[in-house]
Amino acid sequence: MPRRIAFYQKHQKPTRTTCRKARGLLLEEELAFDFRDLDKQCLTGAELDELIGERDYKEFLNTRNELYRKRKKQKPPSRTEAIKLMAREPNLIRRPLLIRGSQIIFGFDQAAYRKLSRS
Repeated sequence: MPRRIAFYQKHQKPTRTTCRKARGLLLEEELAFDFRDLDKQCLTGAELDELIGERDYKEFLNTRNELYRKRKKQKPPSRTEAIKLMAREPNLIRRPLLIRGSQIIFGFDQAAYRKLSRS
């Protein structure tokens, strides 16, 4: 039996189409998924640490976020500091996040979503 899919996003704003399109494709593909709105239920530092695992933590950082751009002028945050920042400010997390087992898809990648739906 395939592992359940987890879908993390921030509250859908009318101007933010990426999360809306991603969620719409999951529904279109009739995939069962657990949904988490990061505005209402932030990821804890422990959850982020586990999710990141051995991956490069920088993949999880939303480089478009204003707070990230301001901090970029300083030295990049360490892994520990980045996890604390993302737990405190979910806008620093690159989204949407689609997770199935050890697979993580950042942002909306239609081809990757469709491939995942067929696996």
